Amino acid sequence: MKMTVRSEYALLALIFLAHQEKDQYTNVKTISKVQKIPPKFLEQILLAMKHAGTVSSVKGQLGGYRLAKPAGKITVGEIIRLFDGALAPTESVSKFFYKATPIRSEKKLMKLFQSIRDFVAEKLEKTTIADVM
Repeated sequence: MKMTVRSEYALLALIFLAHQEKDQYTNVKTISKVQKIPPKFLEQILLAMKHAGTVSSVKGQLGGYRLAKPAGKITVGEIIRLFDGALAPTESVSKFFYKATPIRSEKKLMKLFQSIRDFVAEKLEKTTIADVM
């Protein structure tokens, strides 16, 4: 697993939104300025999270984004998976993005990578945005 800037920015945006009042919408410009995220890039990230049901939005002068569910229900793992795919070190041990790779034939190597996958996935799936605020 390698995190991209997209998932890092997504996590920063979610943490910012989690600090806001529950019913408050925050515009892209504000999030961008505080978290130092390029606004156009942030818009793309927020749109992807909106389609995933992580954030909701309203248009207009008082519009913006807010969390669509409580921060304690959004895991770091789901956000990384949304933007970067598998949490596994190789696709041949991925639970959600499986693809055969050359190491598949080596059982002990597969077990090693499965244990790495399980450790990382467990940490990221048990850690919520509320935990890292």
